[in-house]
Amino acid sequence: MQLKRLAMNVAAATAALATGNAMAAGFALQNQNGAGTGYAYAGSAAVAEDASTIYFNPAGMLYLSEGHHVSGALTVLHRSLEFSDKGTNALRVAAPPVPAYPLGTDGGDAGGNSLVPAAYWAMSVNKDLRLGLGISPTFGNATEWDDTFIGRYQGNYSEIKAININPSIAFRVNDMVSLGFGVNYVKFEADLRGMQPVTALLPRTVDVESKLSGDDSGWGWNAGAMFQLTPATRVGLTYRSTIDLDVNGKVEAGPGSTPAKVSIELPDTASLAISHQATDKLQILADYTWTGWSSIPRLKVQHGTAGVTLTDEYLGFKDSYRVGLGMQYQYTDALRLRAGVAYDQSPVRNAADRTVRLPDSDRTWLAVGFNYKLSKQTSVDAGYAHLFFDKEKIDRRTVLGTNQTAQFVRGSFDTSVNIFSVQLNHAF
Repeated sequence: MQLKRLAMNVAAATAALATGNAMAAGFALQNQNGAGTGYAYAGSAAVAEDASTIYFNPAGMLYLSEGHHVSGALTVLHRSLEFSDKGTNALRVAAPPVPAYPLGTDGGDAGGNSLVPAAYWAMSVNKDLRLGLGISPTFGNATEWDDTFIGRYQGNYSEIKAININPSIAFRVNDMVSLGFGVNYVKFEADLRGMQPVTALLPRTVDVESKLSGDDSGWGWNAGAMFQLTPATRVGLTYRSTIDLDVNGKVEAGPGSTPAKVSIELPDTASLAISHQATDKLQILADYTWTGWSSIPRLKVQHGTAGVTLTDEYLGFKDSYRVGLGMQYQYTDALRLRAGVAYDQSPVRNAADRTVRLPDSDRTWLAVGFNYKLSKQTSVDAGYAHLFFDKEKIDRRTVLGTNQTAQFVRGSFDTSVNIFSVQLNHAF
């Protein structure tokens, strides 16, 4: 009971901080620790240097020394997100002489700063059996355009948070093979807003804010394996399951409120990673990670009791992949230097599917960082990464409720991200 209470208290504090802009493809959060930022999370399922291996590959707990290991991380994300109009047409809800609604502005910078915390604890039962607990936000997105944004009828504010509590176990099969398993409890919250034209006040052109909010919790599982092929080469294989959610909430527009629900299946992931000690000082890391984003083809919002469709927002997500290559160099006994590069494919493939809520595109990571030993028991990690996003277009029809309009939001997004991470590790 004390362990459960501690986990829930930490999760509550994590939820209060975790308003992250999604830094992996879609709205996934790659930043599950601070150390991985320094090598662009390349080969994370095979690294196993601290307690955060609980998330990336629970079998890695067998590579930690006996006793207790705790790691706490904080990542600061700064995202710049700007829109350039390329021919958006004004919204009309009736034929002339009723005027069209004002076209609007480019919406300002919809990015901003976000904090992503994470905490992990691992302990040894004996030399061949380990237990662990991880708490971190696994999905998140925060996008806020000005109320006068040209795409406001498709959305001007979006916030998604998913906090994951991940108790885990790992055991050693033999000197070459270790296995790990985990259970995932996810608390999910969403707040999606947009502007709606008030047709009852025609011929005046008036907007009111519409807000869809809701929450749910769900369960999933993860498993991992470590294969020590040679003294210098280790391979990690890991899988995280889908998580089914039935999000219940309400739609608010002006003084009115309607009960609403939407079913979401958070995607599964699989990763193959390698760690190779090329020399006494140089370690090479690499990985290939797949994410099943096709589990979320659309957001279909239904009336909470009547079951009729209120909105149906097509996303068109496709499965995506990520590849990373990194290195660690033991410069001195106390200082380990890091660098990495990664390519992360977006689940959004074309301009008609791209949304103003999630203007996603392919991105490339460039990262540097270090680990410094403060003592035999304590070390600190720091990392910096810059993400270069492809400049992609949007050509999406505006839908009000379930009714298609003649308006198309047309333009391009210019996105860049800076990531700063720190992590403290202690063993006892």
